[in-house]
Amino acid sequence: MILQETAGPDVRDRRARMAVGALFFTNGALFANLVPRFPQIKADLELGAAAYGLAVAAFPAGAIAAGLTAAVLIRRFGSARVAVLGTLATGLGTWAAAFAPGFWVFAAALLVAGAMDSLTDVGQNAHALRVQRRYGRSILNNFHAVWSIGAVTGGTMAAGAIALEIPRQIHLGLSAALFSAVALFALRWCLPGPDTPGVEENTVATPRELSDQAVDTARTRTWVVWTLAALVLLAISGTVVEDAGSSWAAVYLSGSLHAPAAVAAAGFIALVGAQFVGRLVGDRCVDRFGQRAVARAGGLLTAVGMGLALAFPSVPGTIAGFAVAGLGVATLVPAAMHAADELPGLRPGTGLTVVSWLMRLGFLLSPPLVGLVAEASSIRTGLALVPIAGVVTILLAGVLSSRPRP
Repeated sequence: MILQETAGPDVRDRRARMAVGALFFTNGALFANLVPRFPQIKADLELGAAAYGLAVAAFPAGAIAAGLTAAVLIRRFGSARVAVLGTLATGLGTWAAAFAPGFWVFAAALLVAGAMDSLTDVGQNAHALRVQRRYGRSILNNFHAVWSIGAVTGGTMAAGAIALEIPRQIHLGLSAALFSAVALFALRWCLPGPDTPGVEENTVATPRELSDQAVDTARTRTWVVWTLAALVLLAISGTVVEDAGSSWAAVYLSGSLHAPAAVAAAGFIALVGAQFVGRLVGDRCVDRFGQRAVARAGGLLTAVGMGLALAFPSVPGTIAGFAVAGLGVATLVPAAMHAADELPGLRPGTGLTVVSWLMRLGFLLSPPLVGLVAEASSIRTGLALVPIAGVVTILLAGVLSSRPRP
């Protein structure tokens, strides 16, 4: 029997919550400082839409390559240390991207940054779930809301640096140094001790109990596999929408709609800003209506909002479309992670690791797919992937819990 950590926060738990929040904040802010610089880097390196899409896809490719190592590192060093070390290395990777003289160096820098970001992502979510167990209630959406605050902060910092004509090498170097310092300071307040809950070693199962467990496992295995696959697809739908904002919003607004560079950054900022609002109220909505209803409503918002923005293109309408899409998928990834972590028949943390790892396929496949469609037609056509993700969310939300949490 798994021993749960004691519910009910004390002073140490509240400090740990603040520390984990700081880790989510820095994780959101680091990459968001680089995103509005993408159009400038694309222009300076003279990259076409397809080449740019492949280069940006190096970030999730690195995350997928390194994602499964997170569990081993967490067992060896602890989730908090893995999250902080990943943050430091991610900052170095984003800074290196600013100095890239060509396609291959740019892609390599993003590959390293993505690999380190995946370690941070799994580490901070693992520690967040540990803190949530001690609180005895859902607080995971609030951590992701703090990530969105960090992303808005980072995007705003980048927009300001662009407006002030600060070289990206200086801007991204200062960003990496600042948020690395925040992560290092937060480490001292994280929860001590092992991350894996203890297991009672004195409980011995009888042969009859072992037989019953085997039968139950055989009956539920197929259901667990299909449910986990659906949760992965739900998380991918969320990442597709997020990637559209980070990889293509500024490029689409500045290129196809001819918005100034500082205004073009507003597309990404609007998406993560609305995502923050959705995550801030997400726990209350889930508690009242259930994960399934919230996800389906969000999928409808994403499909309709971004669909209208693409059907009637304008700068204000497109920024509003990205905002509505961000609101729609606000709770999707946390819901998929939470549901996967509670699947029966899996070791603690297995479902979370699988979803965190495979959802990166959305970040990997989306940029080159949109880029290839853009080469053949237009970026506007490629961004139709966003309302499609909303439809997929509506169709698959049935695997989430329909019951409000007490």
